Amino acid sequence: MIGFKLLYLLGFMVGTAVFGMIVGWVDRKVSARVQFRVGPPFLQNFNDFFKLMGKETMLVRGSIHWLFITAPLAAFGMLVLIASMIWTALILNQGFGGDLIVVMYLMMIYSVMLVIGGSSTGNVYSSIGAGREIKLLLGDELVFILICLVPVIQSNYTLRLDQIITKQAENGMVIGSVSGIIAFVLGLLCIQAKMAMPPFHIAEAETELVEGPLMEYSGPLLAFWKLNHHIMIVAYPLLLVLLFFGGFNLQGIGILWAVLKYLLIVVLMILIKNTNPRIRIDTALNFFWRIAAPLGLAAVLLAVLGV
Repeated sequence: MIGFKLLYLLGFMVGTAVFGMIVGWVDRKVSARVQFRVGPPFLQNFNDFFKLMGKETMLVRGSIHWLFITAPLAAFGMLVLIASMIWTALILNQGFGGDLIVVMYLMMIYSVMLVIGGSSTGNVYSSIGAGREIKLLLGDELVFILICLVPVIQSNYTLRLDQIITKQAENGMVIGSVSGIIAFVLGLLCIQAKMAMPPFHIAEAETELVEGPLMEYSGPLLAFWKLNHHIMIVAYPLLLVLLFFGGFNLQGIGILWAVLKYLLIVVLMILIKNTNPRIRIDTALNFFWRIAAPLGLAAVLLAVLGV
């Protein structure tokens, strides 16, 4: 039994990473076309990853080496666990009590690992980027918790991912309600912020901070940070599919419907990315606290009222 679980974990990890690199290529290709460029070849993300794996890792003198090395590896482990729990609920229709809380907790831990990695270098730009990441986490985390409460309430207050899917199969998708629509839009913006995609790529801000927290990373450690982003572009949209679109059924026409659900979210993310400039950190915080948080609270109240 343990062997099968480890095999599933390995399959989910490799499959998510490979699929994430492919989706990342689609993102880069579409973005290039919007900017009247050709874009990278299909295998570019794979080439970049394996090239970085063969490079030397440079350790900054005076940095906290063990934190610098551990951060990307721990973040990778967090994302593998997140992806595995989401895939287990979607494909195997299995879960455990409170697994949604665990997913939310691990998503927050990933941001913490990014902050720790950037802060451990002693580089001023990395430290500024880490500080911005903390502020962005404080801004979007409350909204993300609120939007996750909407499918929980509509699923008879269950915190199990597989039961949220089952309840939607019985009662209809969460996105079909007013509260579900509001929560989905806010959730889309939250994962955009958690993935540091425009307009929320404030912590990295290439033109200002030269990659921010990732500035001093190189070689295999940088490869893992890049791989982490590719895993997120698979896991986070799938989480929204699970919470608001009732998951999917990988049988017959259900396969096409599953692909369309996922592509809808990815396309929306790419559109947001290519049509909005980077905003300031204070603007992002004002948006999440003064606009998104009240809207998220309103969505929760509407869900309680059955709207």
